[in-house]
Amino acid sequence: MGAISLRNVTKAYGSGPKAVKVIHGVDAEIPDGEFIVIVGPSGCGKSTLLRMVAGLEAFQQGEIHIAGRKVNDLHPSERDIAMVFQDYALYPHMTVRGNMGFGLKMRKHDAADIARRVADAAAILQIEHLLDRRPRELSGGQRQRVAMGRAIVRNPKVFLFDEPLSNLDAKLRVEMRAEIKRLHQASGITSVYVTHDQVEAMTLGSRIAVMKGGVVQQLGTPDEIYNQPANTYVATFIGSPTMNLLPAERAVAGVQVAGTLLDLTAPPSNAPLLLGVRPEHVLLQDSSPWRGQVSVVEPTGPDTYVVVDTASGPVTLRTGAQTQARPGDRVGLAVEQAHAHWFDAGTESRLVTS
Repeated sequence: MGAISLRNVTKAYGSGPKAVKVIHGVDAEIPDGEFIVIVGPSGCGKSTLLRMVAGLEAFQQGEIHIAGRKVNDLHPSERDIAMVFQDYALYPHMTVRGNMGFGLKMRKHDAADIARRVADAAAILQIEHLLDRRPRELSGGQRQRVAMGRAIVRNPKVFLFDEPLSNLDAKLRVEMRAEIKRLHQASGITSVYVTHDQVEAMTLGSRIAVMKGGVVQQLGTPDEIYNQPANTYVATFIGSPTMNLLPAERAVAGVQVAGTLLDLTAPPSNAPLLLGVRPEHVLLQDSSPWRGQVSVVEPTGPDTYVVVDTASGPVTLRTGAQTQARPGDRVGLAVEQAHAHWFDAGTESRLVTS
């Protein structure tokens, strides 16, 4: 069992009135075998939270349980976890074989067991031909595979990944994402993965925890995070281009955006409204009364991003590669009811539709 439980985990630097709280009472239950991704901008506390699970960071309040055992006071070596770091942390004087087996050697495993585990991990990662090379003879992607192999041979209860792909170029990141996902599917080991990259979060995680300022803003599946964001922060952090947020007012026969009546129904609430709509759900519609002027057209290959200046601010939409929109064009915009998101403009929380 590799289940992880975080119960009101709180961390602060310093003490007394000058203490700076960086983790604010995090609660989370991570079932055995789940791959959870913690995502957020730099300084949000995601790596600190991961290091607390690993035992590399002390905390002042709460409990952390791994596989049903409270680990607050356990040394990292006693937690049965394996960690993959951003900087690989390989010993330059050792071969790949030596690096992968070093942890087992320090734990007094016999030579035959070490050789078997290293060979099995190398086969999984397709680096059998690299076992006698040293780190300086490897590419960045190969070094990251070795770092992962060093974790795999441990056969831990939990894998912890701290932004492991940040040093790789775009092509290698895509390859290694697939490698990590394949590894998890094959091993079924509970995994916690920290990143600032929303693409990594959406493609890897069975669930995603979005963090801001040491607080988990939402914990849910990629579909829930994307299609039912808990607040405007989650709505705009996840998704590229970001979700459009527009001030709106209730009207007798719909909703007004910058004085234009749209055929939309807002949730029953007295809260001031924000209408959220993702770029792929903004439609170009000549007959629509909601109009604006195209200011930017950005081809990306399969899609084209179009920025339209409206009375309520710029609106970004994603359309097909063959769009006829050009800078300077006057266009009409439309939003379907099924794709409208509603938020309280005061609290920025999602408004529940009836």
